[in-house]
Amino acid sequence: MGVQLSTARIIAPSAFLVNFGAQLYGMLSTPSMKEVADKNHYAFSPHPMFIGAFFAPQMVLQLFWIRDLFRDKPVDDAQLSYAPIYAIGNVCIAGWMIFWNKEEFGLSQLLVTINTVSHLFAVSQLPPITAANALTHWVAKTTAGIGILDFLDNGAVALHYPGPPSFTVQALTAGLFGLASASSDLILGGCIVYDIVAMAVGQRETWGGTLGWYAAGSAFIVTVKNIFLK
Repeated sequence: MGVQLSTARIIAPSAFLVNFGAQLYGMLSTPSMKEVADKNHYAFSPHPMFIGAFFAPQMVLQLFWIRDLFRDKPVDDAQLSYAPIYAIGNVCIAGWMIFWNKEEFGLSQLLVTINTVSHLFAVSQLPPITAANALTHWVAKTTAGIGILDFLDNGAVALHYPGPPSFTVQALTAGLFGLASASSDLILGGCIVYDIVAMAVGQRETWGGTLGWYAAGSAFIVTVKNIFLK
């Protein structure tokens, strides 16, 4: 699904600017993204601080990744293959922000699902990490990682599903996070642990303690798989 370099140089920065503009809209509009989140706090809602802490460095990563498209050196094939999904994801997240602020959570869930699924697919197609494609790995995997959190958070909000979840949902959540951790490298696995910690802090008055154990378990799985079993 890769594109020509000339196309990547158009769609990647354009999609970044669209998303960045939407994020500014979400922060500065009334109600703001955070105000909507505070009003709609459900079973998988994270603490807002974790979203803000992730946003700035991830945007910087994207800018470095885009810069590589314009440098006077060959562009790695993995970057060109990922560029269309990068663009789709940024446009989807821009749309998600608009619908989120309008409290149209069904439509925002559709867009966040497209972003998350497409990025998980992109991650599955990446070649082994090298110096040439490291930025592509980082951008794709961190976007997929935070996308998982967005998917769960928005899904619970769309369903008005309060915490703590039922035992069945908690068990299913533990199993899915365990499988995801066992299938991830340190980058994506680290993002998954970050997601769970963000939810644990956000859910500290309901099932945050249980999520804390999930985070510890996921961190253990990711560490053993990627360090001790290498």
